[in-house]
Amino acid sequence: MDRLKEGVWQANLYLWKNRLVYGTQGNVSGIDRDKGRIYIKPSGVAYEHLKKEMIAEVDIDGSSTAGSKMKPSVDTPHHIFLYKNLPEIGGVCHTHSKFITVFSVLNIPVPVLTTGHADVFGREIPVSRYVDNVGDNIGKELLRVYQKTGCNAIILGRHGLFSMGETPERSALYALMAEYCAEVSYYAIMAGENIGRKVQPMADEEISKWYDRYHSARYGQK
Repeated sequence: MDRLKEGVWQANLYLWKNRLVYGTQGNVSGIDRDKGRIYIKPSGVAYEHLKKEMIAEVDIDGSSTAGSKMKPSVDTPHHIFLYKNLPEIGGVCHTHSKFITVFSVLNIPVPVLTTGHADVFGREIPVSRYVDNVGDNIGKELLRVYQKTGCNAIILGRHGLFSMGETPERSALYALMAEYCAEVSYYAIMAGENIGRKVQPMADEEISKWYDRYHSARYGQK
């Protein structure tokens, strides 16, 4: 569990170092399913002051454990809802990064324009309907879009990004790559309009080629 706490802390700092978060917004969490414990960024703490011992700990029902010194993020219920309904994930990340937020306001998905996008996600990054933060409204909407699209990065309408992964670090990486894809797509679409050229997404069969290679044994180390 100490390694998990370390991973959650480092993943939160990763967001800050890569300029995916501003002020105190955003968070990463990780779950130990055997012990029913979740680690998450504490509420209202600036990233530059975040220390490992500040990481909050809650049980699967959202109650702070005896060893937790800080209040957990106000987004904790959304993380818990995803953990309860997606047993395959071990980390959840939430950001309000710039270009992702632009797409959330425009209410359009991020199209697959490059091989880099195809590699990581293999599909467009979907945008959900706007929902408020009452109860499980956010969690239910994220789950609906995830089950429909299979994408582990989802833009919440008028809000920001939620990404899910096997680990806290992986969920943060997906947030970084989603922002990169959103930035490239925004500039490509705008530049295309300026020169009178409509930018087209990659063909589905080409997207599949790149995604399958990236997620095969050919890529990365053992």
